[in-house]
Amino acid sequence: MKLGVQSYCFRGFKDNKTVAKMVKDCGLDRIEICGVHCDFTNTSGFKDVISIYKDEGVEICSIGVQGMSNNVDKERKFFDFIKMVGVRLMSVDFNIDTVPASYRTAEKLAEEYDVRLAIHNHGARHWLGSSQMLEYVFKNTSERIGLCLDTAWALDSREDPVQMAEKFKDRLYSLHLKDFVFDRAGKPQDVILGEGNLKLKQLMEVLDKNSFSGEAIIEYEGDVNNPVPALKRCVEVVKKTG
Repeated sequence: MKLGVQSYCFRGFKDNKTVAKMVKDCGLDRIEICGVHCDFTNTSGFKDVISIYKDEGVEICSIGVQGMSNNVDKERKFFDFIKMVGVRLMSVDFNIDTVPASYRTAEKLAEEYDVRLAIHNHGARHWLGSSQMLEYVFKNTSERIGLCLDTAWALDSREDPVQMAEKFKDRLYSLHLKDFVFDRAGKPQDVILGEGNLKLKQLMEVLDKNSFSGEAIIEYEGDVNNPVPALKRCVEVVKKTG
């Protein structure tokens, strides 16, 4: 399984060279870049960002989560970035007020650039947070649009991420491997993978059974000022479990 990390974990550090070194300190060499570490609307800065990670031996495997709202000129720049990198994956969100037009625009760009778009399910408050809605979207979009299964936000939606991985196996393009515990009010808190409510071993078994070949992106949003120790433990747990 291709294992990487989401750059949002390092949101407390804006310098990309520093972030790249921290990725290596976690025991990884792949990263999904978010808007904190690259302005995807400013094409003039693309080469610098890409060069920094390349020079540090860190592969950019995806970008996201990118908002799709039927704005062709803006969204084309997202695709230009990943074309420059040489990858074929982007995690996305769709503005509910722009569908289904934004689906059609996204599909057209994805086809043109030969890219897969993976919808990030962002919890109970997110309109794309439930399996029911995701199933409806996939019935009304091409296979260019699939799922970036965020395991912790699935838990927040009272969904079983293991069941979701099985249900959407044909449209599962990437994972955000993340774990939550919840307080009495239902507020989530990030924890080391496998120490919360995520059934990590069962998830790995389903992924292996279905020959999952997408990107597995570790995400831990705690310890903003020093995320490396926790992320390193997450990496160790995943490799041991897998």
